[in-house]
Amino acid sequence: ARDIGLGIAPSAYVFLLPNIAGFVGADHAAMLLATELYNTKKAILGLDIGTNTEISLAAHGSLRSCSCASGPAFEGAHIKNGMRATEGAIEKVKIIGSSIEFQTIGDKPPIGLCGSGILDALAQLREAGIVNQLGRLQEHPCVRNTKNGQEFILVPKGKSGTGKDITLTEQDICEIQLAKGAIAAGMSILLTEANIRWEEIDEVIIAGAFGSYIDVASAIEIGMFPPFPQERFSQVGNAAGVGAKLALISKKQRELAAHIARKVEYVELTNHSRYPRIFANALWLSPSKVWGRT
Repeated sequence: ARDIGLGIAPSAYVFLLPNIAGFVGADHAAMLLATELYNTKKAILGLDIGTNTEISLAAHGSLRSCSCASGPAFEGAHIKNGMRATEGAIEKVKIIGSSIEFQTIGDKPPIGLCGSGILDALAQLREAGIVNQLGRLQEHPCVRNTKNGQEFILVPKGKSGTGKDITLTEQDICEIQLAKGAIAAGMSILLTEANIRWEEIDEVIIAGAFGSYIDVASAIEIGMFPPFPQERFSQVGNAAGVGAKLALISKKQRELAAHIARKVEYVELTNHSRYPRIFANALWLSPSKVWGRT
């Protein structure tokens, strides 16, 4: 460790978990190690959602992975009033009739939207018919025109912690469409490669910081996930961190991580002939448009 400047344990050895391929790196190898996706007889999808979202599909004894360029929208970036998940960030939204209810981190006055709040807001607007399947805002008392296009007022300035309106714009909606479309398309490609239908999936494991707080029902509402029953979803938190700890304390686990990386079949989405069409279809804000009807 001292040779690379790690002063916390200068006499310790440093071990790097293996990359799988492309943008599916050591963190995803650690996630697979922790969730034991490599050793299941079920059909399971595992996702680690972030700027790059890694997805793995375990089915029929094989393990396939891909990386989706889902962008930073779920981290609050490229969103007009987006922010990281800190105090004052709106993390949950509910529209009931003409009333807009929200919950903030730390129960502080709202100052912006974090990823889970952005997803919730869009799903609620879609469910209420205020946003159509193409991501366009419809006529509504809270929708206004600006020089940059239409936007929906979630929190008026009198109730915000900034003294300014907190809004969701059509450009924000477009950013979420691109992010969720990339994830849905990646899942679809893996299912196609494994020759199974989404209805055959037994479980969906969602890992990562954002994955811990995402409202699964909201993700289904906008077509990001297939419309599975809620009990098929597991939100497991920082699985990559757990995998790293396993590798830290066990030589056997480090050897197993190397075995997992060799076992994974990497699917390169950008070279896949069907990806452009599937991605374009995945932009719809509708489960039936994205995933079809069972």
